[in-house]
Amino acid sequence: MEYNLADLFESVVDVVPDREALVYVDHPGTGAERRLTYAELDTAANRIGHHLLDSGVRPGEHLGLHLYNGVEYLQTVLGCLKARIVPVNVNYRYVEEELVYLYRDADLVALVFDTEFSERVAGALPQVPELRHLIRVGVGPKASGPDVSGPDASSPDAAAPDAPLAAVPFAEAEAGGSAGRGFPARSADDQFIIYTGGTTGLPKGVMWRQEDLFFAGLGGGAPTGEPVKKPEELAERVAAGGSGITFFPTPPLMHGTSTLTAFIGFYFGQRVVVHRKFVPEEVLRTVAKEKVTSISLVGDAMLRPLIDALQGPLRGTDCSSVFSVSSSGAIMSDTVRGQFRALLPNAMLLNNFGSSESGFNGTATDDSGPERGFRVRVNSRTRVVDPVTHEPVSAGEVGRVAQRGHVPLGYYNDPAKTAETFFEKDGERWVLLGDMATVDGDGVVIVLGRGSQCINTGGEKVYPEEVEQALKAHPDVYDALVAGVPDATWGSHVAAVVQLRTGARQPSLDDIQTHCRTRLAGYKIPRQLVITESVRRSPSGKADYRWARDVAVAADG
Repeated sequence: MEYNLADLFESVVDVVPDREALVYVDHPGTGAERRLTYAELDTAANRIGHHLLDSGVRPGEHLGLHLYNGVEYLQTVLGCLKARIVPVNVNYRYVEEELVYLYRDADLVALVFDTEFSERVAGALPQVPELRHLIRVGVGPKASGPDVSGPDASSPDAAAPDAPLAAVPFAEAEAGGSAGRGFPARSADDQFIIYTGGTTGLPKGVMWRQEDLFFAGLGGGAPTGEPVKKPEELAERVAAGGSGITFFPTPPLMHGTSTLTAFIGFYFGQRVVVHRKFVPEEVLRTVAKEKVTSISLVGDAMLRPLIDALQGPLRGTDCSSVFSVSSSGAIMSDTVRGQFRALLPNAMLLNNFGSSESGFNGTATDDSGPERGFRVRVNSRTRVVDPVTHEPVSAGEVGRVAQRGHVPLGYYNDPAKTAETFFEKDGERWVLLGDMATVDGDGVVIVLGRGSQCINTGGEKVYPEEVEQALKAHPDVYDALVAGVPDATWGSHVAAVVQLRTGARQPSLDDIQTHCRTRLAGYKIPRQLVITESVRRSPSGKADYRWARDVAVAADG
């Protein structure tokens, strides 16, 4: 047995077949849900894996998952892994042009998509002739009967005709596939591709060997303990342990962190809960009903609405089962963490640091905040290095975060970017991340922010995340993004794009500047304030800096 993700999953199934593995809650208010044991999820994945092979999709070829959260998403990922087909995440917010780019760049030959996206898929399909096998999740608009996983009435694609797609209904695909395993032998070298969000440029496909992803992104079967030393040890640990942990990844599964969180739960032999979409009130109701112990989310954009619900319509909801709340992809600010701790003082708040290219790098210290910065205790494989020489930087010097050992193979279809980002040093493979950082005398890494978002104002460098934390501490600010705007005097100036709390008074630029002066050096203080109805983020809560810059530039003009 090798460190292959499907082999590892099957080894867990064999020791706890009757334990509940997955709970899925559909549209809020429908009451529709599905519950699968490990044996049932394994059988469901077998059926889809065999259907794909029977339909001519070959091992090593790529399948796209253009889906909202659901059983079908995780079932298909597992089916792909079993059949040695490479799963590829697709951002469901993409419009037709963006889909054409991703479908082509990823060399997709098969696609599983929600019926809501029929119009966009149909528009992209003629430009992607290699995409030859389609599976549609949900009942088409012309079909009769209830459709708990079908169109959302608010979706622009809800009434889209699906006739031109000639897609196989998911239920039909599942029913036609063999329920048994019977797949060819797999390898630790089998691939798993995670496409980046593309918020700072075109999305890129990060190619992982499954063994590397198991250790870098899934903690080797024990993210908070000692990784397994052999593949067979994973099932031995599950068999020796008990149940009682419920993982709840609340962001979209199309973002790698949520899918990896679900797999962490599976490799613990525990239960995973997913919602179709993030609705704060429904999340809290599910936490109470399912006795959720571990919630994962993305920064203030998801944590703050949970706080608002707990302080308002869901006041008094029993969340005593929650042991930890973790964030990846965006920082939970000091202010928002304080508000949450006042409501759930016994829950740990974990600001995790990592990326699609590195998996997990470390967790922020408790003293992280506007005054001391985003301070991370990194794992032994992570360093801050000079981006040119790749040598470790001295304390106080600025470099880039890098990781060695279990790192990806590179970017799919992008040898130039692969050469820029991955390097060999002392016989080991390294990945150079986009995050700028320094190191203090105790070895704690202070993450400054993405180098691509750094604002050069009068020769001084400003990282948006630091200013955003200060802005969010203002009592009238609900959310904020910071961008650089061209400036005749300074080269660029710092602009704050702010969403206010409901009912809050509108602060002036002077108000914001006075507030920030107690937390930031003078050159970091915003010189422009733009009030917007809502701050644009991805469905997972990640910042859309291109949008913020466009808004600030338009307001400045």
